Amino acid sequence: MSARPFILLETNFKELREYRPNVAVLPWGATEAHNLHLPHGTDVIEATALAQQAAQIAHDSGAKVLVLPTIPFGNNEQQLDQVATISFRTSTALAILGDVARSLSSQGIDRLVVLNAHGGNEFKPIVRDVQKQTGMLIVVLNFFQMRPDALKELFEEPDDHAGEMETSLILHLRPDWVSMDQAGEGRRLPFAIEGLTQPGLWTPRPWSAVHPDTGSGNPKKASAEKGAKYFDVITQSISKILVALSQAKKGEVPYV
Repeated sequence: MSARPFILLETNFKELREYRPNVAVLPWGATEAHNLHLPHGTDVIEATALAQQAAQIAHDSGAKVLVLPTIPFGNNEQQLDQVATISFRTSTALAILGDVARSLSSQGIDRLVVLNAHGGNEFKPIVRDVQKQTGMLIVVLNFFQMRPDALKELFEEPDDHAGEMETSLILHLRPDWVSMDQAGEGRRLPFAIEGLTQPGLWTPRPWSAVHPDTGSGNPKKASAEKGAKYFDVITQSISKILVALSQAKKGEVPYV
Protein backbone atom coordinates (compact mmCIF):
# COMPACT_ATOMS: atom_id res chain seq x y z
CA MET A 1 0.00 0.00 0.00
CA SER A 2 1.38 3.40 -0.95
CA ALA A 3 1.91 6.10 1.66
CA ARG A 4 -1.20 8.06 2.62
CA PRO A 5 -0.66 11.84 2.78
CA PHE A 6 -3.03 12.18 5.76
CA ILE A 7 -1.12 9.71 7.99
CA LEU A 8 1.88 11.42 9.60
CA LEU A 9 3.84 8.19 10.07
CA GLU A 10 3.63 7.47 6.34
CA THR A 11 3.98 10.80 4.58
CA ASN A 12 7.05 12.97 4.00
CA PHE A 13 8.07 16.60 4.36
CA LYS A 14 7.65 17.51 0.68
CA GLU A 15 4.10 16.16 0.62
CA LEU A 16 3.23 17.84 3.90
CA ARG A 17 4.45 21.24 2.70
CA GLU A 18 2.16 20.93 -0.32
CA TYR A 19 -0.74 19.37 1.55
CA ARG A 20 -0.81 21.88 4.45
CA PRO A 21 -3.17 20.12 6.89
CA ASN A 22 -5.29 22.30 9.17
CA VAL A 23 -6.85 19.61 11.39
CA ALA A 24 -4.83 17.08 13.38
CA VAL A 25 -6.23 13.92 14.93
CA LEU A 26 -4.47 12.51 17.98
CA PRO A 27 -5.61 8.93 18.69
CA TRP A 28 -5.26 8.16 22.38
CA GLY A 29 -5.61 4.70 23.86
CA ALA A 30 -4.39 2.72 26.87
CA THR A 31 -2.40 -0.44 27.59
CA GLU A 32 -4.34 -2.66 29.99
CA ALA A 33 -6.02 -6.01 30.47
CA HIS A 34 -9.26 -6.51 28.51
CA ASN A 35 -10.90 -9.51 30.12
CA LEU A 36 -8.99 -12.74 29.40
CA HIS A 37 -9.46 -12.84 25.63
CA LEU A 38 -8.60 -9.43 24.13
CA PRO A 39 -5.13 -7.95 23.61
CA HIS A 40 -3.69 -5.42 26.05
CA GLY A 41 -3.53 -3.00 23.11
CA THR A 42 -7.28 -3.09 22.41
CA ASP A 43 -7.77 0.65 22.99
CA VAL A 44 -4.72 1.48 20.85
CA ILE A 45 -6.02 -0.72 18.02
CA GLU A 46 -9.45 0.89 18.17
CA ALA A 47 -8.21 4.48 18.35
CA THR A 48 -5.76 4.00 15.48
CA ALA A 49 -8.14 2.18 13.15
CA LEU A 50 -11.02 4.57 13.75
CA ALA A 51 -8.83 7.64 13.26
CA GLN A 52 -7.24 6.39 10.05
CA GLN A 53 -10.48 5.24 8.43
CA ALA A 54 -12.37 8.39 9.40
CA ALA A 55 -9.49 10.49 8.05
CA GLN A 56 -9.57 8.54 4.79
CA ILE A 57 -13.25 9.35 4.33
CA ALA A 58 -12.74 13.00 5.32
CA HIS A 59 -9.70 13.36 3.05
CA ASP A 60 -11.69 11.98 0.13
CA SER A 61 -14.27 14.69 0.87
CA GLY A 62 -11.65 17.44 0.70
CA ALA A 63 -10.69 17.84 4.36
CA LYS A 64 -7.11 18.80 5.18
CA VAL A 65 -6.74 16.26 7.97
CA LEU A 66 -3.63 14.64 9.45
CA VAL A 67 -3.58 11.62 11.81
CA LEU A 68 -0.78 11.76 14.37
CA PRO A 69 0.89 8.69 15.92
CA THR A 70 -1.27 7.08 18.60
CA ILE A 71 -0.58 7.68 22.29
CA PRO A 72 -0.50 4.09 23.64
CA PHE A 73 -0.88 4.77 27.37
CA GLY A 74 -3.73 6.21 29.45
CA ASN A 75 -4.79 6.61 33.06
CA ASN A 76 -4.93 3.13 34.64
CA GLU A 77 -4.01 3.91 38.24
CA GLN A 78 -6.62 1.47 39.60
CA GLN A 79 -5.26 -1.39 37.46
CA LEU A 80 -1.56 -1.28 38.31
CA ASP A 81 -1.83 -4.61 40.12
CA GLN A 82 -2.45 -6.27 36.72
CA VAL A 83 0.69 -7.42 34.94
CA ALA A 84 2.14 -5.12 32.25
CA THR A 85 -0.40 -2.35 32.76
CA ILE A 86 1.16 1.05 32.02
CA SER A 87 -0.47 4.17 33.47
CA PHE A 88 -0.03 7.86 32.66
CA ARG A 89 -0.81 10.24 35.49
CA THR A 90 -2.91 13.31 34.68
CA SER A 91 0.16 15.54 34.88
CA THR A 92 1.83 13.38 32.23
CA ALA A 93 -1.19 13.57 29.92
CA LEU A 94 -1.30 17.35 30.39
CA ALA A 95 2.37 17.66 29.45
CA ILE A 96 1.97 15.49 26.36
CA LEU A 97 -1.16 17.19 25.08
CA GLY A 98 0.33 20.59 25.82
CA ASP A 99 3.50 19.89 23.85
CA VAL A 100 1.60 18.39 20.91
CA ALA A 101 -0.72 21.40 20.77
CA ARG A 102 2.17 23.87 21.15
CA SER A 103 4.06 22.19 18.31
CA LEU A 104 1.10 22.11 15.95
CA SER A 105 -0.06 25.66 16.64
CA SER A 106 3.41 27.02 15.86
CA GLN A 107 3.02 25.50 12.37
CA GLY A 108 -0.45 26.91 11.71
CA ILE A 109 -2.38 23.74 12.54
CA ASP A 110 -4.87 25.18 15.00
CA ARG A 111 -7.58 22.50 15.18
CA LEU A 112 -6.94 19.32 17.13
CA VAL A 113 -9.19 16.31 17.72
CA VAL A 114 -8.29 13.95 20.56
CA LEU A 115 -9.84 10.62 19.54
CA ASN A 116 -10.10 8.79 22.83
CA ALA A 117 -10.65 5.03 23.16
CA HIS A 118 -10.20 4.61 26.93
CA GLY A 119 -12.91 5.41 29.46
CA GLY A 120 -10.33 6.15 32.17
CA ASN A 121 -8.90 9.10 30.24
CA GLU A 122 -10.41 12.38 31.45
CA PHE A 123 -9.45 15.25 29.16
CA LYS A 124 -11.86 18.07 30.03
CA PRO A 125 -9.74 19.95 32.61
CA ILE A 126 -6.60 19.32 30.57
CA VAL A 127 -8.14 20.67 27.39
CA ARG A 128 -9.41 23.77 29.17
CA ASP A 129 -5.85 24.59 30.22
CA VAL A 130 -4.15 23.73 26.92
CA GLN A 131 -6.71 25.53 24.78
CA LYS A 132 -6.26 28.68 26.83
CA GLN A 133 -2.48 28.45 26.57
CA THR A 134 -2.33 27.79 22.81
CA GLY A 135 -5.48 29.35 21.37
CA MET A 136 -6.22 26.12 19.53
CA LEU A 137 -9.67 24.63 19.04
CA ILE A 138 -9.42 21.24 20.76
CA VAL A 139 -12.20 18.68 20.46
CA VAL A 140 -12.37 15.53 22.60
CA LEU A 141 -14.07 12.64 20.86
CA ASN A 142 -14.92 9.59 22.98
CA PHE A 143 -15.88 7.19 20.22
CA PHE A 144 -17.77 4.83 22.57
CA GLN A 145 -20.19 7.61 23.52
CA MET A 146 -20.84 8.98 20.04
CA ARG A 147 -23.70 6.89 18.69
CA PRO A 148 -25.81 5.49 21.53
CA ASP A 149 -28.47 4.63 18.95
CA ALA A 150 -26.03 2.31 17.15
CA LEU A 151 -24.90 0.74 20.42
CA LYS A 152 -28.50 -0.02 21.33
CA GLU A 153 -29.35 -1.34 17.87
CA LEU A 154 -26.30 -3.56 17.33
CA PHE A 155 -25.44 -4.91 20.78
CA GLU A 156 -27.66 -6.86 23.13
CA GLU A 157 -25.82 -6.41 26.41
CA PRO A 158 -24.57 -3.06 27.77
CA ASP A 159 -20.92 -2.95 28.80
CA ASP A 160 -18.10 -0.52 29.38
CA HIS A 161 -14.94 -2.59 29.03
CA ALA A 162 -14.08 -5.66 26.93
CA GLY A 163 -17.72 -6.66 26.54
CA GLU A 164 -19.82 -7.28 23.45
CA MET A 165 -19.00 -4.01 21.68
CA GLU A 166 -15.22 -3.99 22.11
CA THR A 167 -14.93 -7.70 21.42
CA SER A 168 -16.94 -7.26 18.22
CA LEU A 169 -14.68 -4.41 17.12
CA ILE A 170 -11.50 -6.42 17.66
CA LEU A 171 -13.05 -9.49 15.99
CA HIS A 172 -13.52 -7.20 12.98
CA LEU A 173 -10.14 -5.43 13.15
CA ARG A 174 -7.73 -8.10 14.52
CA PRO A 175 -9.52 -11.47 14.72
CA ASP A 176 -6.28 -13.43 15.07
CA TRP A 177 -5.58 -11.64 18.35
CA VAL A 178 -8.84 -12.68 20.02
CA SER A 179 -9.07 -15.86 22.14
CA MET A 180 -12.81 -16.25 22.60
CA ASP A 181 -12.44 -19.63 24.29
CA GLN A 182 -10.70 -17.83 27.20
CA ALA A 183 -13.27 -15.07 27.63
CA GLY A 184 -14.70 -14.51 31.09
CA GLU A 185 -18.28 -13.39 31.63
CA GLY A 186 -17.28 -9.83 32.55
CA ARG A 187 -19.16 -9.66 35.85
CA ARG A 188 -19.16 -6.50 37.95
CA LEU A 189 -19.33 -7.10 41.70
CA PRO A 190 -21.39 -4.51 43.61
CA PHE A 191 -19.86 -2.09 46.11
CA ALA A 192 -20.41 -3.21 49.69
CA ILE A 193 -20.82 0.39 50.89
CA GLU A 194 -24.43 1.28 50.23
CA GLY A 195 -25.29 4.29 48.09
CA LEU A 196 -21.98 4.86 46.31
CA THR A 197 -23.33 3.97 42.86
CA GLN A 198 -26.31 6.33 42.78
CA PRO A 199 -26.42 9.27 40.35
CA GLY A 200 -24.30 12.20 41.47
CA LEU A 201 -21.71 10.11 43.30
CA TRP A 202 -18.48 8.71 41.94
CA THR A 203 -15.41 6.93 43.23
CA PRO A 204 -12.79 4.95 41.26
CA ARG A 205 -13.41 1.24 41.02
CA PRO A 206 -10.65 -0.94 42.57
CA TRP A 207 -10.69 -2.79 39.29
CA SER A 208 -9.47 -6.27 40.18
CA ALA A 209 -11.79 -6.44 43.20
CA VAL A 210 -14.84 -5.29 41.24
CA HIS A 211 -14.09 -7.08 37.95
CA PRO A 212 -12.54 -10.53 38.64
CA ASP A 213 -11.66 -11.21 34.98
CA THR A 214 -10.94 -7.49 34.34
CA GLY A 215 -13.91 -7.24 31.97
CA SER A 216 -17.08 -5.21 32.46
CA GLY A 217 -19.77 -6.70 30.25
CA ASN A 218 -20.36 -10.14 28.75
CA PRO A 219 -18.54 -10.65 25.41
CA LYS A 220 -20.21 -13.95 24.48
CA LYS A 221 -22.61 -12.46 21.90
CA ALA A 222 -19.90 -10.52 20.08
CA SER A 223 -19.31 -11.03 16.37
CA ALA A 224 -17.11 -9.62 13.62
CA GLU A 225 -20.24 -8.68 11.68
CA LYS A 226 -21.49 -6.48 14.52
CA GLY A 227 -18.02 -4.97 14.83
CA ALA A 228 -17.87 -4.12 11.12
CA LYS A 229 -21.26 -2.39 11.21
CA TYR A 230 -20.37 -0.39 14.30
CA PHE A 231 -16.96 0.55 12.87
CA ASP A 232 -18.63 1.89 9.73
CA VAL A 233 -21.19 3.91 11.70
CA ILE A 234 -18.57 5.49 13.94
CA THR A 235 -16.02 6.28 11.22
CA GLN A 236 -18.69 7.90 9.08
CA SER A 237 -19.76 10.03 12.04
CA ILE A 238 -16.18 11.03 12.89
CA SER A 239 -15.41 11.89 9.27
CA LYS A 240 -18.25 14.42 9.17
CA ILE A 241 -16.78 16.17 12.20
CA LEU A 242 -13.34 16.29 10.58
CA VAL A 243 -14.74 17.78 7.38
CA ALA A 244 -16.68 20.42 9.31
CA LEU A 245 -13.61 21.36 11.37
CA SER A 246 -11.40 21.60 8.30
CA GLN A 247 -13.90 23.87 6.54
CA ALA A 248 -14.54 26.08 9.59
CA LYS A 249 -13.76 29.78 9.34
CA LYS A 250 -12.19 31.71 12.21
CA GLY A 251 -14.93 33.40 14.20
CA GLU A 252 -17.42 30.58 13.83
CA VAL A 253 -18.22 29.53 17.40
CA PRO A 254 -16.49 27.72 19.06
CA TYR A 255 -13.61 28.37 16.62
CA VAL A 256 -12.95 31.92 17.81
